[in-house]
Amino acid sequence: MGTTAKEEMARFWEKNTKSNRPLSPHVTIYKWSLPMAMSITHRGTGVVLSLGVSLFSLAALLLPEQFPHYLAMVKSLSLGPALIYSAKFALAFPFSYHTWNGVRHLV
Repeated sequence: MGTTAKEEMARFWEKNTKSNRPLSPHVTIYKWSLPMAMSITHRGTGVVLSLGVSLFSLAALLLPEQFPHYLAMVKSLSLGPALIYSAKFALAFPFSYHTWNGVRHLV
């Protein structure tokens, strides 16, 4: 009669424990490279853009006032130019990086 899955797994783990090998390569053994960093950043900006569009569309559906009302409310806060330019950069960077990195990948 054959062995059960539980017995097979026990034998597998016993063999791996005796051989004293790591289970899998750890992230720390890899040397960082530019393509690796660009790939991670591309994925991160894609997630940020997806969340941003989802939150903006959800807000457009659920908030009671129209967009000009909220824009006037932000303008009335009299935020400094450093904060405004930082916010603009935080909005523009993920979009531009993700777009141009996607074009680079396609080329």
